[in-house]
Amino acid sequence: MKQEKTDKIKDTAITFDDVLLIPSRSNILPREVDLRTRLTKNIEMNIPVLSAAMDTVTESEMAIAVAREGGIGIIHKNMPPGKQASEVDKVKRSESGMILDPITLTSDKKISDALFLMQKYKISGIPIVNEKNMLIGILTNRDLRFEPDETQLVSDIMTKENLVTAPLGTDLEKAEVILQKYKIEKLPVVDKQGKLKGLITFKDIQKRKKFPFACKDKFGRLRVGAAVGITPDTLDRVSELVISGADIIVVDTAHGHSQGVMNMVRKIKNKFNVDLIAGNVATARSNS
Repeated sequence: MKQEKTDKIKDTAITFDDVLLIPSRSNILPREVDLRTRLTKNIEMNIPVLSAAMDTVTESEMAIAVAREGGIGIIHKNMPPGKQASEVDKVKRSESGMILDPITLTSDKKISDALFLMQKYKISGIPIVNEKNMLIGILTNRDLRFEPDETQLVSDIMTKENLVTAPLGTDLEKAEVILQKYKIEKLPVVDKQGKLKGLITFKDIQKRKKFPFACKDKFGRLRVGAAVGITPDTLDRVSELVISGADIIVVDTAHGHSQGVMNMVRKIKNKFNVDLIAGNVATARSNS
């Protein structure tokens, strides 16, 4: 028996390219447009963009790229707590006005230890300190350019004579003058006793000029968030994330208006002083 043909097309569909928003008169010039928005009471973004806390979307590389443009990336939670905290730390260390807690080594470490840290954090130099955190040298790519024996001690190859440093309180403009004058890329900041208090890099100054609308915290570090669930180890995970510098914690769930999520939100807010987002919440009215 021959089947009759049926018309499966009920209507005409359109795509985004078929739609034109008709503009009207405006006195606002494009350069005057301000996209700043407030994510929380304490955090303002320069563009209203968050990258999703998905394992195929946001780790440190994406979070850095989004924050440089003015948004914030949320590091996904599908990894061990230590690894997630490390991803947050990479974002916070990627650039800064002044790095307050720079990666350091003592002079008795091996060159292999320095190479490992430089590769892990994508940095080109490490201040060398003693047990009292006094600056005694610096190790940079310039010292390593001839591929030395990785079993050598840092003390054998580090630069330790005529170290160029800056005192506490040096702003980025003064730091740039010093960096250019001495043709160096790293400027350790020390107190009157010679203790290392921070590090200013030429790359950070360049990034500040290249990405003027980057979303940064009060120390000039890129902002970053991290997702957590409601599992028994969540508070331990949050603790590691807060220590690593996460600006915001996101209780990431498909149904945020549930008792388990609400209980976790209370626990986090009671224990930690950190900005918090919970969701998704699709319920129109709360009955809690």
